[in-house]
Amino acid sequence: MTQTSEGINKDDGGAVLHLTVRGMTCSSCVHAIETTLMKRAGIKYASVALATSSAKVAYDADAIGPRDIVEIVEDAGFEVSVAPDDPQNKIANLDYAEEIRKWRTSFLISLIFGIPTISVNLGFFLYYKNHPDVNRCCLLPGVSIENLLLFLLCTPVQFLGGRYFYVGAFKALRHKSANMDVLIAMATTVAYLYSVVIVIIAMVIDAEHGIHVSPMTFFDTPPMLIMFVSLGKWLEYKAKAKTSSALAQLISLQCSEAILVRFDDEGHPISEDEISVELLHKGDILKIFPGTKIPVDGVVYDGISMVDESIITGESMPVNKKQGDHVVGGTINQHGNILIQATRVGSDTTLSQIVRLVEEAQTSKAPIQRLADKIAGYFVPIIIVLSVLTLVIHFILGYSGYFENYLNHCTSQTELSEHAAILQLAFSCAISVLCIACPCALGLATPTAVMVGTGVGAVNGILIKGGEPLEVTQKVDVVVFDKTGTITQGTPRVVTNALFGTTGYTAHKFLAIAGTAESHSEHPYGIAITRYAKTVLQSEQLGRCNHFESVPGYGLTCKVSGIEELLTSVVKDDSGSFSNAMLVLSEAVDKLTPDTKTVHTGKPVAVIEYNVLIGKRDWMRQNGLTVTSSMDSAMAEHEDMGRTAVLVAINGQLIGMIIVADTLKEEAPLAVRILHGMDIAVILLTGDNAKTATAIAKQSGITNVCAEVLPSEKVNRIKELQVQGHTVAMVGDGVNDSPALAQADVGIAIGSGTDIAVEAADVVLIKNDLLYVVAAIDLSKCTVRRIRINFGFAIIYNIITIPIAAGILMPVCVMLEPWMAAGVMAASSISVICSSLLLKLYKKPKHNKLDVVPRNGLPVSSDYRELDYLASIGPKYSEKQSKLRKRGSSEYELLSPEGVPLTCGSVP
Repeated sequence: MTQTSEGINKDDGGAVLHLTVRGMTCSSCVHAIETTLMKRAGIKYASVALATSSAKVAYDADAIGPRDIVEIVEDAGFEVSVAPDDPQNKIANLDYAEEIRKWRTSFLISLIFGIPTISVNLGFFLYYKNHPDVNRCCLLPGVSIENLLLFLLCTPVQFLGGRYFYVGAFKALRHKSANMDVLIAMATTVAYLYSVVIVIIAMVIDAEHGIHVSPMTFFDTPPMLIMFVSLGKWLEYKAKAKTSSALAQLISLQCSEAILVRFDDEGHPISEDEISVELLHKGDILKIFPGTKIPVDGVVYDGISMVDESIITGESMPVNKKQGDHVVGGTINQHGNILIQATRVGSDTTLSQIVRLVEEAQTSKAPIQRLADKIAGYFVPIIIVLSVLTLVIHFILGYSGYFENYLNHCTSQTELSEHAAILQLAFSCAISVLCIACPCALGLATPTAVMVGTGVGAVNGILIKGGEPLEVTQKVDVVVFDKTGTITQGTPRVVTNALFGTTGYTAHKFLAIAGTAESHSEHPYGIAITRYAKTVLQSEQLGRCNHFESVPGYGLTCKVSGIEELLTSVVKDDSGSFSNAMLVLSEAVDKLTPDTKTVHTGKPVAVIEYNVLIGKRDWMRQNGLTVTSSMDSAMAEHEDMGRTAVLVAINGQLIGMIIVADTLKEEAPLAVRILHGMDIAVILLTGDNAKTATAIAKQSGITNVCAEVLPSEKVNRIKELQVQGHTVAMVGDGVNDSPALAQADVGIAIGSGTDIAVEAADVVLIKNDLLYVVAAIDLSKCTVRRIRINFGFAIIYNIITIPIAAGILMPVCVMLEPWMAAGVMAASSISVICSSLLLKLYKKPKHNKLDVVPRNGLPVSSDYRELDYLASIGPKYSEKQSKLRKRGSSEYELLSPEGVPLTCGSVP
């Protein structure tokens, strides 16, 4: 997919437009926009997010354009603009400053008149309660002092404080839809007009018949209703801004300027210029000062420093960086000046991709949210119908004497006639139903939790691509691991080396010769041996290699020299001081061969040339060397552990072997144990041979192995598990894993993996650590649990409060006044958002030093600082009644529907 302009992405299948939509008040607005868009030809998909005030529209560029889509949304009564790409405007869209200012103003206007309204209402209520014999004083015919004051206080709020509700309601009704504004506007308008009409009727009756009576009115309802709802909206948008804080924090890390260093033809720096990061090219050399952010991804070109990568990986400890090390844009250079060479710029940087993934995640919808939006689409019309029914039913029940006790209480307290009391009661309950019904809580239940959950995940190095993966991840009962690069390090490493008997070669000399011989090899094992030799000998340069010849599948042959010069500079004795070079030279002279050459560099130094063979058993036998039974046994012992033993022969003699292996990640056994503790079965799925796969599985504690599986067959294995009713998560990192990642219910890609694997996955782990798989599943469970709590609260709230507002408890003299209903409604929205914000307290399990002994008895290094999870996470998960059968303390096996164990190969 390519970016063509602000907010517009294009690929072969069409275009995607990202919009910022203002003026949405509840899920009814979301449903109205999505329905309107999907009715138009050329629009393939539309997703609107209330919590982020954003929309994502996929369309056929040949049938409809961005301008048409913007006009459709505007015609639906909403303010819309193309989403910006620059960081500053993105942050401005996330802080909701305009909405916060608007609703704060509305609240303050309502408060100025609302407090006196409450005072007048309460004052007259207490006065008449203490003086029941005093008649209400009418300044004008039919108009009491109380009603006059309430009218004067109510009118400014009705037309000034509530103007935003009326504008929103007018736009919605003009487009034949209904939203939260319609309910509030109807409630306040009915209360205000009813009160004005009833006072006018009283004035007419007083003038014509001389009956001095001032009716009970609802002038106190609009000020208090608008005051409470405006307060709720103000606090709601402030809370929304906090739910987007993680995304805003990530966006703020993106730099706008960089220091470009230019060099002359001889490689000397000639200038340093400050330019926009948008003008950077791959390969540019950038200067990074201490305390500044690294603008783009790159490698250290020159210098040494420490970099704070906490915002990307979640790890608080700074990381040492030297020449050749990779750095990530947005991280902070802490100490020395460094030069970096840009490798990814613009939208290709790691930080830009993280921001894009989080934005898409917060715009996408969980399945439960689609249900909520559908309900909200019919919610407001249903509430209006219920309000009218409440009005009619109360008239019927009032005149039938059903509320006789309550009506007698009302008439005795307020001088109301029976007809006036019934009328007041019916309108009061109908208005309360309009006020208390809350589609906002229903609409905010899921998106706010998804926003906070994905934001917290991003800060902790876990990128979850939307609400649907978030909801599915918590259902996972089978985790399938790829081997190479996922459960193992992914690159061969030298595990150990051994000399056969007394050969006259020291370990340092053996490694120096072998490392030099492999320095011309492109085989991964050869590269690993050379790297290991350089590390042990603490030298970037080894000896000289000539007449190099490699035979694929067998080994290599070459001539090596310059070893003595190397050893004189690196060999140390046990005390740590340099040993006498003459001892090394005397050893060399004793082993002179016909190929020996002597050179003079001030002092006589013998330079010996060694004939070297490195490879398998067959390679040695082809060259006339005998592999003894003891050598073969020593090699077999390591090969049974999934390692590769490489033989080394020098000058026609088998000297020793070097053991190379793609080693298990230190955290792998612990991650497997924790997954077992969560009642999740674990399978190793690999294309490697059965012996190596079984050895790795034994070390990690995995009991189910599928080895020698082609990439296409991996997809079939995943399908088999899904057919049996399992929810499968696939964890991988390579191109060959991408089909299986796409097929699995949840694809989890290791962040160090290929771009194809990352694109195919639903969850991306920034750090190459298997314990983040556990953390991703746990975060998903916590977030979905919070969504269910919010959703359940919103449903129960409406189910319980609407009947109470309608007057179902009036037989026991309990009812909600309209202003009380408004307060309860505002509190419901705020409580849902605050509930979602509790996810901000989620902490990725902390690291503690602990020795861990897996099921197979192989200890994990005590140097590994593991997650303090066994104590904290274990009690959360009970034994599930699923298709898993427990075989031991941490062993599980999958069962088919008939109860037959499903294993590709069980580990003994």
